[in-house]
Amino acid sequence: MKVQKISVEVWLYGPLARYGGAADTSSYALVRPSLPAGSCVRDLLAWLGMPTEERGITFINGVLSAMPGLQPDLDHPLRDGDRVAFFHLRSMWPAQYRDGAAMTPALTRAAQAEGLFHEPFARTRRNPSETV
Repeated sequence: MKVQKISVEVWLYGPLARYGGAADTSSYALVRPSLPAGSCVRDLLAWLGMPTEERGITFINGVLSAMPGLQPDLDHPLRDGDRVAFFHLRSMWPAQYRDGAAMTPALTRAAQAEGLFHEPFARTRRNPSETV
């Protein structure tokens, strides 16, 4: 029986670029690993040889899945064609998400349990200039 594979697109920013084979002077690296079907973020980190403690903000398909010190996404299943972005702990919040970012259900639950956000999750901004 042939083992099914998935391909994911992985962007590594800042000092994490070295895990993608980039030179120390590079600000990012892009790799496209082929992983066994059923792989999760933990498996991807192992493939990269990257300790989870080195990553800060993490996005999967544009959805926030982890933050520094809060990484409930280790068992998040990856699918063929997923895009994963790992930012270093010292990286700033990406400008395109300055008005907020969607979060995975696991991160939402973990953030609520830690009391990280002061406004209720049910509130959403309809317009970036609108205050809540």
